[in-house]
Amino acid sequence: MDIDLSFVWAGIIAFAVLAYVVLDGFDLGIGIVFPFFRKRRDRDVMTNSIAPVWDGNETWLVLGGGGLMAVFPLAYAIIMPALYMPIILMLVSLIFRGVAFEFRWRTHHESHLWDFGFWIGSSVAALMQGISLGALVQGVAVAGRQYAGGWWDWLTPFSILTGVAVLTGYALLGVTWLNLKTSGDIQARSAKLARPLSLALLALIAIVSLWTPFINRIYFERWFAWPTAFFSALVPLLLAACAFALWSGLTQGKHLQPFLSALGVFVLSFVGLGISFYPYMIPGVLTIKEAAAPESSMKFLLVGAVILVPMILAYTAYAYWVFRGKIDPEEGYH
Repeated sequence: MDIDLSFVWAGIIAFAVLAYVVLDGFDLGIGIVFPFFRKRRDRDVMTNSIAPVWDGNETWLVLGGGGLMAVFPLAYAIIMPALYMPIILMLVSLIFRGVAFEFRWRTHHESHLWDFGFWIGSSVAALMQGISLGALVQGVAVAGRQYAGGWWDWLTPFSILTGVAVLTGYALLGVTWLNLKTSGDIQARSAKLARPLSLALLALIAIVSLWTPFINRIYFERWFAWPTAFFSALVPLLLAACAFALWSGLTQGKHLQPFLSALGVFVLSFVGLGISFYPYMIPGVLTIKEAAAPESSMKFLLVGAVILVPMILAYTAYAYWVFRGKIDPEEGYH
């Protein structure tokens, strides 16, 4: 049986993007909710909860971006000019966030400035990721196999909406992570914050979901034509189940269930996005097969992916296993 390597690679890149969103999402969320925790000691505990894993989470972003450039060069060459500004702002924010994370531990007098930097870096990075996603969903102007749109085409009401949705979602992941990893006052305040954030996120998901099918005829057919209508009906049902599990976990004072449920919301939203996009890399313009590199290149790169992806999964799982459980407020990052 012949295996279409372009679809194999599309799956690998999709998995890398999803892994980045669910893993880096909660540590970006920690920075986003910093203003709700004023005390330095509380913020120290919050950053201690992600200190062992936050750097490694961004490995998946590198894998997704590098894989897109190497395996789907035509899609990369079109998407990058369309999204230069939000992607540059995202990368600069991630760098600034990393610097702030390290420097806030090196000073006491100016730590509030670095805390502000950590919040700004996390918030702008999350917002730009959501805006980039919204800009891609609403469509990219292409002529002669190159980007033909304007410099500000990425900034629209729809892309701003998706940006706010991702920002809210990451904040929810952040507080459910704190609910899982901390205790006492921080845990209680995190659980309290999670309730309005969960309602806001579900409302934003509903608005985006109702808006998306009317942006492009392809999305409308994907969601309402048979047989994809079966899957498009299943996703909202599963999303409702995750929302119920999230809310019940918060009201019953559970720690792990809300975090897993919030991750489920993100995974199902990603699946819904996949249903809308398939089989396109750029909706309505470029399919996965049309955007793919030569088969020889995909085979060569697949050898590296087969080796590296399991290694990344293994050390990531090991890091989370070693640092499992509640963190000790008296110990942490130095």
